[in-house]
Amino acid sequence: MKSILITGGNGQLGECIQSIEKQFGNGNTFSYLTVDDLDITNPSQVASVVDSYKPDYIINCAAYTAVDKAEADKDLAYAINAHGAENLAKVCKEKEIILIHVSTDFVFGDAPPIPLTEEMTAYPSGVYGASKLAGEQLVQQNMDNYFILRTSWLYSEFQNNFLKTMLRLGKERDELSVVFDQAGTPTYAKDLAEVILYIINSGSNAYGLYHFSNEGVTSWYDFAFEIFKLSNTAINLKPITSDQFPTPAKRPNYSVMNKNKIKQNFDIQIKHWTISLAECIKNT
Repeated sequence: MKSILITGGNGQLGECIQSIEKQFGNGNTFSYLTVDDLDITNPSQVASVVDSYKPDYIINCAAYTAVDKAEADKDLAYAINAHGAENLAKVCKEKEIILIHVSTDFVFGDAPPIPLTEEMTAYPSGVYGASKLAGEQLVQQNMDNYFILRTSWLYSEFQNNFLKTMLRLGKERDELSVVFDQAGTPTYAKDLAEVILYIINSGSNAYGLYHFSNEGVTSWYDFAFEIFKLSNTAINLKPITSDQFPTPAKRPNYSVMNKNKIKQNFDIQIKHWTISLAECIKNT
């Protein structure tokens, strides 16, 4: 039986792990820590808390995820996403703990319109993506026994996300405009949680950087269209371009990830995003 510590345990992914723990936890012991329990930006607290729990694995779900606010809050974004990850990596190296660190497709800013592989050079276009890329690099520099999982367009029935926002706006408005010129793949956080637990249960030492999202490609407009269709929400949905909806942080125009590496190394099948979305809406 393994001991597993989850940082950011009350966030979207942490809650998803908790929701499937009994089904996929394999009898392991899970400890979900909030920022009040563990501030990963505090190196001495990281060392003390980890020494107290003595985990075999740490799943780092703690992150600064406010993409637009990060543009004006650079120091805090880097403190959490970069140096927080570094603090965990150093303790994991010292204590021989395996680290599973969650990252993002935002490390690719103006990427070419081809499926993005782990070997491709990342060029973030904003503070959030740059801070997450720095976190990846600091993990890689400070330890060897890690799994870094980049994911994209994460949603679930928990916390705040695009799905929850669309469902709320669908009740409040008769008309809504959503950008159609940004392509990516929605990812059900429960599917990501399952893969994380599968990696742990496998005992694999195929450490490294991996891409994981659901299958398929869509735009934010089409994602919203499917949400309203599956939830039987009547609304006049209009497609607009990114320049018609300016934001402080520039979003990637194309962030569809190639998932061949994780599928081959762990022999997993990945659901199409529409199938997972339908499952999530049933649970919402």
